[in-house]
Parts: sequence; C-alpha cells; structure tokens
Amino acid sequence: MRATTTFAAVAGILASSVSAENYLGFNSGSTKADHSAKFKSDFLQEFKTSQNLENAPGTFNAVRLYTNIQAYSKDDPISAFEAAVETKTKILLGVWTSGTDSIANELSALKKAIDKYGKSFTDLVIGMSIGSEDLYRISETGVKNEAGVGAGPDVLIKFINDYKKSVAGTALAKVPIGHVDTWDAYTNATNKAVVDALDWVGVDEYPYYENGKGNHIKNSGKLFDRAFDAVAAAVGDKPIWITETGWPASGPTWDEAEATVANAKYYWQEVGCRKLFGKVPTFWYNLRDSNPDNKMQFAITKNLSTKPLFDLTCPTTFDTPTGTASTSSPSATGSQTSVSAPGSSSTGGAGAGDSTDSDSDSTETGTDSAASNQDDVVEGGASLGKGLSAVTIAGLALVAGVFALF
Repeated sequence: MRATTTFAAVAGILASSVSAENYLGFNSGSTKADHSAKFKSDFLQEFKTSQNLENAPGTFNAVRLYTNIQAYSKDDPISAFEAAVETKTKILLGVWTSGTDSIANELSALKKAIDKYGKSFTDLVIGMSIGSEDLYRISETGVKNEAGVGAGPDVLIKFINDYKKSVAGTALAKVPIGHVDTWDAYTNATNKAVVDALDWVGVDEYPYYENGKGNHIKNSGKLFDRAFDAVAAAVGDKPIWITETGWPASGPTWDEAEATVANAKYYWQEVGCRKLFGKVPTFWYNLRDSNPDNKMQFAITKNLSTKPLFDLTCPTTFDTPTGTASTSSPSATGSQTSVSAPGSSSTGGAGAGDSTDSDSDSTETGTDSAASNQDDVVEGGASLGKGLSAVTIAGLALVAGVFALF
C-alpha cells in the first residue's frame, strides 16, 4: 500500500471517529417475531434492558429505528418514540424508501410526533437515516440474492430533499442526515451522488456472510477492518456510523463461518471492543431477534434478560493485528461482484405502516409493501446472507486533490 493511500485511509478513519458522539445502541424494528406490532411496553422493555446489560462496556442508551410509523397504521407515530422519551433513549430515526414513490406518510408520522412530544422528543434525535440498504438491493449482488425492491441514487436524493423541506423550521432541521447501506454500496462510484448529499454514512457489515474470503471467526476482525477502511477511503471526511454488525449465536454454518455463542462473543470482543465501542457511533445487531423466518439468530440476550448470552466485558488484548486491511479501486458501475453478504441484519422494513417487522436480520427480501416486511427485509440480508460470491473490495482515497488508488 502506498504512503499516500495509507495516509488517506487513516485520515478518513479519524474523520469518521471525531465528528459525532460515539453512541452505543441496538437496532429495533416495529414488529415482533410473530409479526404482531410492537407497542410502548415492548419498546420500554427493550430500552430498559439495553441500558442495564450486565458487564456492558458502556451504556447502550441509543436505538436505531427503521420507520417513523406504528406497525399496521397509515401514519401514526411509532410507539418507540414515547418509550424513548420515558427512558431518555437517544434515537436514530429511519425513513423507509424502497418500493415507494413517496415518503409522505413517514413525514406525517414524524410531524405528529414533534407536535405531540415536542422538545422531549426532538432533543433525543441524534440523526436521520433516509433509506436502508436500498442501493444494495438494486446491485448485481442484491438482485442475484433476490433481496427485494430497492431504490437508486436519484430516488434517495429526492427523498433526502423531501425530508429537508419537511423539517425546515423545526427542531430537527439541524439533525445530521445519513443513509444506511452495505459497505460496498459506498465504494461503488455510481452511488457517489448519494454520499455527497449526506452528513454521515451508515454501514451495515457482517463478516459472517463473506463467504469465499476466509470468513471463519478468527478472520472476522480483518474482514471488518478491510470493509471499514474501504468505506473510509471512498467517502473522505464523511463520518462513518456502524448501523448494523454482529455475529449469530445460532444458525447454519455459512461457508467457514459458524454461528455459536462462543463466536458471537469473540466477534463482540474483536470488532465491538477493539474497533467500535467508544470510538465510532455503533448500533449492534442485535438485542433481540424478530424474524422467525431467519435461521440465523443474532440476539445477545434471551427474552430480553439483562444477563446476556455471553460476558460483555471487553478484554485488554486482541487477536486481530492492526494495519492489515487492504483494498482495491472502486467500482465504476453498480455491478460489483460484491462481498458475499455485506450483511444487514436489521433493516426494518418499510415505513408505510403495515407490518413493519424490522427488528430482524438484514435485507434478504426487501419489503413486500412499503412497511409490511421490515423485519423480513432486515433479516433478509442477514438471513440469506446478502451476497454469495467473492467480491472485489473497493476504496478510493482523496489526498491533496489527487486520487490514490489502493
């Protein structure tokens, strides 16, 4: 790796680490494992558990949502808002953008929440994500994996502008705007216009699904670092938020990756403790599972107990060496034969208010209706593993106005 490339990658990583508070949280969809709607009591239980996990390396007092809309309603505010206000849980808002030509219902639900809860709600909002893995679902890998309906750069940019107009003059006007996608969506040069429109980029990354790349647990830290560094090089000074990552505690073997409690613990330590916690805004996947169709189960607790499946204590030494990540040049089109399953485990589905069962695992299927498959969509990626083929990792570093290709 050339010196200029190294400098650019380091600069990008530093920028991603200092531009926002390093939030700790989990992902939460709008429906439960039986596809029934979550209500305030359900979210309260989640938020209280996350804030009181035994031996956690910090207080997990933030949540990433996939929609503003209460499951099975048209535009009622999701009851997670009220639970967050009561527990002082910070909120990364989400707007579902795939399979729709309008986010009017999402914006209506958000406006109702602002009017109803006022400052007690808006003060908790730390960011807004317009879309979740939309670019992945229209990529060559996403289409191959039947990931569901996605949305292209033009659609996302339109919705970003629609959101900005909707919140202009409100307390949310200055809340940073991002988009959540798989890491290789950002290294794809055809998506640069989306990156340019963002204040931060949200990355979903699951080394578990990177088959063909030596995805055994002992290599998970290296695979994660490689993806992170590629994004940092591609997005320049845009802060990076890790919006989904985790390792399943149970489920089938994926190439060399085995889903066990021991491996989930190892991944927590080698990626969470070593790389993310206290360093990068992080939303782990996940506190609870909500998609019964996903064979991979990522929850770190059973029945929302504050006693996790494994000890969350962070070690003082790690196995993953530093400075081993490597990348290649960015793809110029949307057809990267991308990483096996950049993994998104919890992109909750649409925000249209149907069954937004989004607390699941990744975008395997996309949404059946604007809001009816959040959990399936989420767990889709994680459940089917979003990419089955080996991928070329892309990175682009801008140094002194000159692109240095890895």
